[in-house]
Amino acid sequence: MKSATLNELKKELQELSPKQMQNLCIRLAKYKKDNKELLTFLLFEAHDEPAYIQNIREEMEEMFTEVNKRNVYLAKKTLRKIVRTANKYISYSGSKTVQIEVLIYFCQLVQKSGIPIRSSSVLENLYEQQLKKIRKALSTLHEDLQYDYQQEIEEIE
Repeated sequence: MKSATLNELKKELQELSPKQMQNLCIRLAKYKKDNKELLTFLLFEAHDEPAYIQNIREEMEEMFTEVNKRNVYLAKKTLRKIVRTANKYISYSGSKTVQIEVLIYFCQLVQKSGIPIRSSSVLENLYEQQLKKIRKALSTLHEDLQYDYQQEIEEIE
């Protein structure tokens, strides 16, 4: 089955009644967990970005309690899982400030955890990749915001 383009979908959705639109949204939410999470974000959390960031931080802290600090292989697997989860939440918001704040917090948690990231090239690359994403997102922000975040970035580098 060939999927329609976004433009075609948009035109078709404009033709639907509110009740039909509601039924489509419910059906999408039932189909996949990610759709349900995105719909939850759009309906309940999109209007309050600081609270959304705080929720992500709390979930990341919880996940960091499960990190095995003695075994580098297991630490790597858990850190990748945390990054995957963080990236999913970042994509829901689509905001560069959310991306920067969440990734900075991830790097701060990695440093606080005591995981020997410099002893493993995989962990070091994972950490450096997050720094690269932060810098890229930072370059798109206004100069005043760049300055504010730059100080936090210098602490985690």
